[in-house]
Amino acid sequence: MKKAVLTAVMIFCSGSVFAAPAPVEDIAGGSYDDRVERLERMLKARQQVDFQTQQRLDTLQQEVLDLRGLNEQQAYQIEQMLQRQRQLYDEIANLSSNQGSSAVAAVTSTTTTSQAATSSSLGETASYEQAVNLVLKERKYDEAIPAFSNFIKSYPDSTYAANANYWLGQLLYNKGDFSEATTAFSTVVDQYKDSNKRGDSLVKLGMIAEKTADVPGAKGFYQRVVKEYPASAAARIAKQQLAAL
Repeated sequence: MKKAVLTAVMIFCSGSVFAAPAPVEDIAGGSYDDRVERLERMLKARQQVDFQTQQRLDTLQQEVLDLRGLNEQQAYQIEQMLQRQRQLYDEIANLSSNQGSSAVAAVTSTTTTSQAATSSSLGETASYEQAVNLVLKERKYDEAIPAFSNFIKSYPDSTYAANANYWLGQLLYNKGDFSEATTAFSTVVDQYKDSNKRGDSLVKLGMIAEKTADVPGAKGFYQRVVKEYPASAAARIAKQQLAAL
């Protein structure tokens, strides 16, 4: 009998416990409104973190673009150096050939006119080679400027005239003499339409315009390069410079 009563009491107490509703609280012990407010704060914090992350990504992307542009410029400069080396090899080969022709002409020529022409050709090539060597071998840049100037004056119709003007412009540009550099590069652009230095000269004219705060002029030169030499290394540099303006 006692066991039956005890069992009935336990069942009654258990029913009371299950019948009582539990308060509406979150797992952390807060109310529903507290949970919503907490979630809103977490969402805002996450949005702020995402925004800062995006800013860092944008910064990194810009740095990558800058490095890519620098890499293209360096590649362009290396390409120019390699091209110049090939030209020097050709010029040295031509010089050797001319020297050999001069020796034969000295023996076999029957006229003083042909001898004078050969001598003049040797003087032209030797003068140009001497000016180039001042830059590439001796690193005497200040002395190279008058050497190229004298060559241009002495041999205005030389096959090396376009390159000589470009070299002169580059030396003056590096020295900060933008006015004289502009004259040299403009000579290549205006007088030597078929020169492989013409696109490079347009790029340099654009850079000079930038340095002298002539932004419209710089854009004009770069756009000419892209239009006239679309597949060239000079065009890649021009596009990079345009993007930076």
